[in-house]
Amino acid sequence: MFSKAKKTERIDAEQREQYEYARQRIKQKKNLMRHFIVFLVGSVLLIIINPLLGYGNEFFIQDWFIWAILIWTFIFLVHLFNVFVMSKFMGKEWEDRQLEKLKARQAERTAELQNKVDTELQLPTKPTDATERNELNNPLPPDVQ
Repeated sequence: MFSKAKKTERIDAEQREQYEYARQRIKQKKNLMRHFIVFLVGSVLLIIINPLLGYGNEFFIQDWFIWAILIWTFIFLVHLFNVFVMSKFMGKEWEDRQLEKLKARQAERTAELQNKVDTELQLPTKPTDATERNELNNPLPPDVQ
């Protein structure tokens, strides 16, 4: 009653799985927000570096920073699509369905292989005669019996 050991509640497997999934989704969204912040800061720096400081005017592409920002925008949109859209279609439920399909295919293939082995490699039948059984199981030479 007054022991110093704290009682900890046990989390069952389903709750643990939901917790891990929630942690993974939070991590994805956190990384997306970091990407967005770096994108904004990087875009502002590119805009400041090229026109205001005149750095990069000798490049073969005029206003190269606009192209760099557009490419970065495309990469950010792919990341955004991956986090919010693809996770709906290919989320935890999709993974579970795919896992079940693969396990079923593996079980079918194992059964097919077992049937093939059973039909091709017939095991010898047990002898019914007592003398034959004695001869097969007796490790001693026949004259010692």
